[in-house]
Amino acid sequence: MGLQRIQDRVGVAARAAGRAPGDIALIAVSKLQPESRIAAVLDQGHRLFGENRVQEAAGRWPALMARYPDTRVDLLGPLQSNKVRQAMGLFAAIHSLDRPKLARRIADIAQETGACPDLFIQVNTGEEPQKAGVLPEDADAFVAGVRAMDLPLVGLMCIPPVAEEPALHFALLAAIAKRNGLAGLSMGMSADFETAIAFGATHIRVGSAIFGDRPPAARSDASDSRSAG
Repeated sequence: MGLQRIQDRVGVAARAAGRAPGDIALIAVSKLQPESRIAAVLDQGHRLFGENRVQEAAGRWPALMARYPDTRVDLLGPLQSNKVRQAMGLFAAIHSLDRPKLARRIADIAQETGACPDLFIQVNTGEEPQKAGVLPEDADAFVAGVRAMDLPLVGLMCIPPVAEEPALHFALLAAIAKRNGLAGLSMGMSADFETAIAFGATHIRVGSAIFGDRPPAARSDASDSRSAG
């Protein structure tokens, strides 16, 4: 559909929900996309992107950021403990904080360096065993634990199950965030971002609807097409 069309739809959905379009951050999910497509979106003036893998992002974004210095890239996919230092030096936000060991590693490096990306806790709202994320019943305690480490926790993230109504999961995430005093809601992807906006999403993650379908080789390499956006 293209960037302008998605921006227009975001505006319509925001106004329908009684919200300002500028309050919703559109993350262009560039994972597995050719650099030529990414550059085309950058040339249109967009500056917020999302990646699933640290190594993939590290391989291309430093050079792109040198050409477009006001660009921000967020990590949307799972983060391994041995990649934390590299991720903290590259990403503006990490949307996939999901376990105490990872939080502790981030806190240790933040204390050492004096800097830390914004953090979103991933909540496994569908309680799917194959999916990362804190279970809903454990979310409050995990939020408290992260705050005790003095980390910049800004919100929550979820990826609803493919076969379920996403509104139920967006409502659940919003309720958890509200009772914990968290303003950020990273939720909604190409197929459901308008519903997410109606439920208060502050960050939506849109990939194929902006860039077009991923090349066949890239699609075959993706383990979960709903892993981020």
